[in-house]
Amino acid sequence: MLDSEDRMKKNGRFMVGLVGVATVVTYLIWTGVSETMVYYMTPVELIEKVGEDPTFHDVGVKVGGMVIPGTYSRVEGELLHVFTVRDLVDEASTFVVEYRDALPDTFTDASEVVLEGRLRSDGIFEANVLLTKCGSRYEASPEELAGTSQ
Repeated sequence: MLDSEDRMKKNGRFMVGLVGVATVVTYLIWTGVSETMVYYMTPVELIEKVGEDPTFHDVGVKVGGMVIPGTYSRVEGELLHVFTVRDLVDEASTFVVEYRDALPDTFTDASEVVLEGRLRSDGIFEANVLLTKCGSRYEASPEELAGTSQ
């Protein structure tokens, strides 16, 4: 039979091991979450940043906004899409986007988009990645919400 001192040593080693495993799992979760979080600028932030530091034109950024309905066009004869994006809050803050690739299936003339690229010195955002946000797919419509509250 183990006396109380031996049991305390074994329990202590077990607790040290348990704390070590918990620390490793916490670290893995934290780094996994922080690596998957993506921050993107708003058009207002991007325009302010470029105004403060003109060399920011050379830096690749991610920016999110809303495509202004009626501004989309495709340049005939090449894979070039042109449209204007506005800030979600400040509708006066806009810029033209040029995107040279196939558009996502979910892209519409009024999509909320996240763009990756750079704002050229001529004020045109040259996007090399275009993602659409599809919140309407997962959110209830106002009619559905009204029906559930009765």
